[in-house]
Amino acid sequence: MQAVPSEFLAIDRKERANRPFFDLDLRPPEVRTCDFDDVVISFDPERAMVEAARCIHCPDPAPCMLACPAHNDIPSAMWLIEQGCFADAANIYHKTSSLPEICGRVCPHEALCQGSCVLNKHHQPVQTGELETFAVDYQRRTDGYIIPVGTPSGRKVAIIGAGPAGLACAEQLVRKGHEVTVFESKPAPGGLLVYGIPNFKLPKDVWGEKWGEFERAGVKFQPNTYIGKDKTIDGLFAEGFEAVFIGVGSEIDAKMEDTPGTDLCGVYEATDFLIRGNVDPALLPDDMRRPLELGRRVVVIGGGDTASDCLRTALRLGAEEVTCLYRRTEKEMPGGKKDRKMARDEGAKYRFLTQPVKFIAGADGKLAAVECIEMKLGEPDAKGRRRPVPVEGSNFSVAADTAILALGYWPDPILGKTTPDLEVHDWGLIIVKDKATGATTRPGVFSGGDCVTGPDLVVTAMVGGRKAAAAIDEYLRNK
Repeated sequence: MQAVPSEFLAIDRKERANRPFFDLDLRPPEVRTCDFDDVVISFDPERAMVEAARCIHCPDPAPCMLACPAHNDIPSAMWLIEQGCFADAANIYHKTSSLPEICGRVCPHEALCQGSCVLNKHHQPVQTGELETFAVDYQRRTDGYIIPVGTPSGRKVAIIGAGPAGLACAEQLVRKGHEVTVFESKPAPGGLLVYGIPNFKLPKDVWGEKWGEFERAGVKFQPNTYIGKDKTIDGLFAEGFEAVFIGVGSEIDAKMEDTPGTDLCGVYEATDFLIRGNVDPALLPDDMRRPLELGRRVVVIGGGDTASDCLRTALRLGAEEVTCLYRRTEKEMPGGKKDRKMARDEGAKYRFLTQPVKFIAGADGKLAAVECIEMKLGEPDAKGRRRPVPVEGSNFSVAADTAILALGYWPDPILGKTTPDLEVHDWGLIIVKDKATGATTRPGVFSGGDCVTGPDLVVTAMVGGRKAAAAIDEYLRNK
């Protein structure tokens, strides 16, 4: 329920809706492409209060709340920010979100809460994402935030994967007093928050401070441990863990099968490129510490948020020409419009209805060009998007010395192969019997996030982890 006083109902909503709108302040493109620092200039308290005061406080349930996968009580937070009660607003977000400082930065707000703001009809929406970021950052800088820890239950839970789903599950479980150990195949916790999302969207120091909250709450972390290879789920139960949560994401790069030349020097998969281009070498796995060899002309193949991240990373690494090749039109692109606009502002170019069919080597054996074919849109596919159809005889070449394949992600099939009675489908996605609990076909094993749904948003993975934590707590107490 909203914390807005009843007397507010007498305030003229029309007057609020007509208050001036000021867009986000961004560092200039020619400045921000010289480093990997945050692009958005954060609100100061006065700016935050003015922006929050534009909220007209729709009757419950407000459209922004319904559109938020975590169902954050956004109107109550807006009211508190407007009154200058920033820490109280942050606590509103902490009630329903385990990662508010992350979601405030990386959620596609224009497609969720902000996109559902009723002001969109005739005005500009309230900038809910930046206000969430402001409130939680303010609280962290002034009061700090402590994850409340419950009375010890004596129960041990293993979390596989230190990404958004696993972290949310861990945060909720320590609140219930359970002992939690997070197992991660990489050297540092965070999953895609560290090894996927670039620093200019999510500064690493923000995540570092967040992880400190988990450490102070007693969450244990075991790095460089690949469950399915170094240990098994059966082995975790044998070690005394009474429940297991799988939150390994969906991080295997999709391949361009039957496309010649993808093994050439100069052709990178998106994950490899982003990790080596954005992460401190001290946090890299041993097999990723060799520096990137980036050419002058870069092409990125794909149309999602990962493609935008690759385009913008290549520009910051010094590429002179950076072009996105996409086989449909911009209308069909799955990635966020905000990231594409930023990429364009920074110098990236887009070439639509273009499908690479061959990667061509130069005299030195390295990538020199990408042969492409023009496409046209045919009938809709199963998801409603029109199918790209090749235009016969339209082949042409694009000069490039670096190509990055940002084609999407597949699940890692290893847990399905190494865990008896754990059912999977579609190349390794984990089957859950009940989406509300994340319970799998293996008793005591729960799952959530991208390893269940396929590639999705940070916030949906976080919500999946929280739901599973509630089910795990009930499972342990009834065991």
